[in-house]
Amino acid sequence: MKNKVLFLVTVVVVFLLGLLASSIVNRKNEAKYKYVPQVEINENEPRNVEWGKNFPAEYQSFLQTEKGDFESFQGGSKMRDMLKEDSRLVILWAGYGFSKDYNQGRGHQYAVEDIHNTLRTGGPKGKGDGPMPATCWTCKSPDVPRLMNEIGIAEFYKGKWADKGEEVVNPIGCADCHDAKTMKLTITRPALIEVFEAMGKDINKATHQEMRSLVCAQCHVEYYFDKNKKGAEGVPYLTFPWKNGMSVEAMEKYYDEMNFKDWTHKLSKAPMLKAQHPGYETYLTGVHADRGVSCADCHMPYKSEGGQKFTDHHIQSPMNNVANSCQVCHREEADKLKANVYERQQKSTESRLKLEDALVRMHIEAKKCWDLGATEEQMKDILTDIRHAQWRWDYAAASHGASFHSPVEIGRVISSGLDKATEGRVKIARLLAELGHNKPVEIPDISTKEKAQKYIGLDMDKLIEEKETFKENVLPQWLEAAKKREENYNSKSVSLN
Repeated sequence: MKNKVLFLVTVVVVFLLGLLASSIVNRKNEAKYKYVPQVEINENEPRNVEWGKNFPAEYQSFLQTEKGDFESFQGGSKMRDMLKEDSRLVILWAGYGFSKDYNQGRGHQYAVEDIHNTLRTGGPKGKGDGPMPATCWTCKSPDVPRLMNEIGIAEFYKGKWADKGEEVVNPIGCADCHDAKTMKLTITRPALIEVFEAMGKDINKATHQEMRSLVCAQCHVEYYFDKNKKGAEGVPYLTFPWKNGMSVEAMEKYYDEMNFKDWTHKLSKAPMLKAQHPGYETYLTGVHADRGVSCADCHMPYKSEGGQKFTDHHIQSPMNNVANSCQVCHREEADKLKANVYERQQKSTESRLKLEDALVRMHIEAKKCWDLGATEEQMKDILTDIRHAQWRWDYAAASHGASFHSPVEIGRVISSGLDKATEGRVKIARLLAELGHNKPVEIPDISTKEKAQKYIGLDMDKLIEEKETFKENVLPQWLEAAKKREENYNSKSVSLN
């Protein structure tokens, strides 16, 4: 009897060991043949599907950025009309494109589609038309580095957004971050390279871990259009304002010294700064950056399928992937980790909205001063306070995840913005009294996006009609021209089998 039991146990053990050995062999084989290229990726190849033939796992995960079903407290991938959620934004951006249209950013797959659809790019009737410069394409597509290499950097920035419409059609993807020959992470946007040189740094000496953030820093940063760039005068040349540093005060000083403004506010007439999305700058001031954690560690964590470990290219909020993004380091329950994040974001938002309320009043009160006959000299310091206070508000708001990435720094920035706003409103009250107005300025009904847009004089029906005409008449021509051009690319993808 003992011999039979021993025999059966031996058979079971041998069987299980065989399964284990088979699994190990299969996983090794999967790893061995994982990166055997199927096609040769041409230099400046913008089509993500071509890269996907060699890297199917990464490509399939990248396609998940099409999903638009996740909504977090402060972001996610779901389409959200931010002006509808907070109509005060219309007042803050009066006279600027964001007062027309501002939606929550979706996944990278929608980069080109969303810029086609936004009212900010207007309804151009053809080349040379429309409100936006060609520079606005810079972070939207791997067609951008292709074009820059073909026609030159300054020439790419030159002209109108509509001038490059038929050339920029592929959404953000592989060629934006990877070298076609070595597949190493690489910088494809010249502004980041140029600002490193201006700071006396060599970006080529960055480590691989640093590059896992720097490829994001090509776009998720503050920038402006410099029309005084030596050798490219008059061209809206994309530039990073890091000469004095990356803090809110350092960049403010940079802009003030050159008397730069993004636009003049329609109500207050203040020379305004629009923070773009200084995610990288604010990330650097947080504890995760201090510990050497990169952007990709949380937003593109490693993933395993079979025997393969690869970077998950479903770039998204870590709150939708807590197991792989957060719990690799933090052992708390997922719900606890989410609660920690949302708590920080909610507290930051409370303070930011107080500053936002003060800014809305400042713009409307400043308009009242002008209406009562205030002079430019009387308004000078007030307008500077408005500029500096809103710059701090926008720096905190536009950096999106910064209230979690760096809650201490964002709290400091908002606090200093509240100080600026308080000082400015005291000056406004004194000036109003001098001008004979000794009662509170009436705030109009701006409780909805539509009411706020009407108050600042936007003809939304006209803007929407122009956009629809563009999508009906011009956009199809762009897409057809791009399709014909890319049909000629196919012969360049040489099969290696």
